[in-house]
Amino acid sequence: MATTPHPFIGSIRRARALGLVVGACLAASACTSTGDSARPSARPSGGTGQPSASAPGYRKAYDAGFAVGKRLFEDGGKGAAVREVNGGCLRRSLTAKPTAVVDLDRGAWVLGCKQGTGNSTPNPPSGPVTRHEPDTDLLHRFGSWARNNEAAESARHLTRVTLVHLDATEYDVELTTTYTAGADGPGVRRLARDFARWWDGDDGDGTAWNLVVADTDGQRLATRNLHSVGESS
Repeated sequence: MATTPHPFIGSIRRARALGLVVGACLAASACTSTGDSARPSARPSGGTGQPSASAPGYRKAYDAGFAVGKRLFEDGGKGAAVREVNGGCLRRSLTAKPTAVVDLDRGAWVLGCKQGTGNSTPNPPSGPVTRHEPDTDLLHRFGSWARNNEAAESARHLTRVTLVHLDATEYDVELTTTYTAGADGPGVRRLARDFARWWDGDDGDGTAWNLVVADTDGQRLATRNLHSVGESS
């Protein structure tokens, strides 16, 4: 014959069941929380939305470029995106501020700028983007040309030619010279003019955008566009 449980016993059973449900929910929440914290953050930061001080240089440069690109898109829409992707970001990278951040990895800055102007989701690089490739052949070829084209003085001050690859196909040409900042302005401009004159039609693989003249410590003394305005706009 069936018996009716005592009200006190029924309360205990309901309490135990409720405890099991709550325990299971807490366990599930803990697992979810642990799983989320184990995943790397898409943006390393110190809680400010900006890269943390310990973020690698290429990431700081990328984020700075993306912020600029985003502002350009908000100001100019799709038209700005087309202009900046087709050479605009590359030209901006030479004058973008803060210089100390941009120069950590100018290629990463350009990548961020392009993605920002395209209004796309940030897709930062997993490592350095800029690659420096000294080219002794270009150095010797320019020297040979200079001696026969009234540019021997320019060649005498040139010590190294470096291709600064900013992505897979676009690069700048950097000239390391014996000139020093503020001391040889006319000579620096003459070297840039002579090298650009020799370079015309000698782009090789990819697209050369800018000519950068620097001193022995890598400090930028002058820049010159190596790509025609008609082609880069």
